[in-house]
Amino acid sequence: MYELLYRRVLQHIPAETAHRLAFAAIRFAGAVPGMGAGMRRVLGPADPVLRVRALGMDLPGPLGLAAGFDKDAEGVDGLTALGFAYVEIGTVTDQPQPGNPRPRMFRLPADRALVNRMGFNNHGAAAAADRLRRRAESGRTGIRALSRRGTVNPRGTAGEIGPGGSRSAYVGVNIGKTKAVPEAEAVGDYEASARRLAPHADYLVVNVSSPNTPGLRDLQAVERLRPLLTAVRRTLDDVAREGDAGTPAAKRVPLLVKIAPDLSNADVDAVADLALDLGLDGIIATNTTIGREGLRTDASEVAGLGAGGLSGAPLKERALEVIRRLHARVGDRLVLVAVGGIENADDAWERILAGATLVQAYTGFIYGGPAWPRKVHRGIARRARAAGYGSVAEAVGTSGRPGPGPHR
Repeated sequence: MYELLYRRVLQHIPAETAHRLAFAAIRFAGAVPGMGAGMRRVLGPADPVLRVRALGMDLPGPLGLAAGFDKDAEGVDGLTALGFAYVEIGTVTDQPQPGNPRPRMFRLPADRALVNRMGFNNHGAAAAADRLRRRAESGRTGIRALSRRGTVNPRGTAGEIGPGGSRSAYVGVNIGKTKAVPEAEAVGDYEASARRLAPHADYLVVNVSSPNTPGLRDLQAVERLRPLLTAVRRTLDDVAREGDAGTPAAKRVPLLVKIAPDLSNADVDAVADLALDLGLDGIIATNTTIGREGLRTDASEVAGLGAGGLSGAPLKERALEVIRRLHARVGDRLVLVAVGGIENADDAWERILAGATLVQAYTGFIYGGPAWPRKVHRGIARRARAAGYGSVAEAVGTSGRPGPGPHR
């Protein structure tokens, strides 16, 4: 049904307009009493083999929604009702900003890809924090359950989850640099966002890899990334020590960094080593690419779209390569989150075998429709059972090694 709707209606509407309409429907579903819970019972991951504990979250499945879809934490409940195990909001900047001029999002249907130059359009960290605080007060959040347990271990295996999987909505927060802030003041800008949002985040991501904010990717260089990540980690620790009036106990917020697929292998290694050195909890790989190689869409049409980050199927090979490289470098010392080119359960399963504890998607969801998260989670469960694993967590990083065989 969704494919018919896409062909007949959605593909004829500007991409950002279609997104806005679809997101309005998702927000509505999450806001209507009883509707979200009913959808979650039908669409949510319920197979125990899918359960995973990572970054202090007891998740009913490994698939989450990548940053970029819900920039301001407006649709978390509707999105988890569709079957995502967690939602990463953002990218959020400390100051509100409109983003780049429209049009700024484009479809490449022949490549099952998107090009965007959104430019971190969002309402700002204070607005996002207020929205997340109100969710916590209503009890519709994973952060409250975690806070009752106090400080959490960001790594580990699946803990106990109620029948049918966790009913808490876990929220990661992705932060970036305000465009108007000079690069020399970037550290303070990230610190301000982290301080506002940490009390309301199940984990926090430093985004230095979007191609749509001038100079942002320069922060991926280790000599500039080290002071930035050090400052954000210090801020998160300060927030944990101070506690938060909205939670019963302080908690240490896991910190991750999101990297670009366009980094050289040497730079990927350098970021991995830095993450270990600074005591980060994980790496998200990868963001969008500025490359345009190997596309089926006519080159002149692609060039006419202008600058922006390319997401979707064309990222598949490089994003997988980066996850494999990171896992070879860090093993299980960091949580690896795979994103980029995940279109189906096969893609997600391949990333898990390559070393990803969690997987995320955005473009695959856009093309796959509202039932896509359920389809992917069910496919992952089938593959895990067929390979003889008792849980998805057992399969992480086992690519190239024989599986355990079928369970009797």
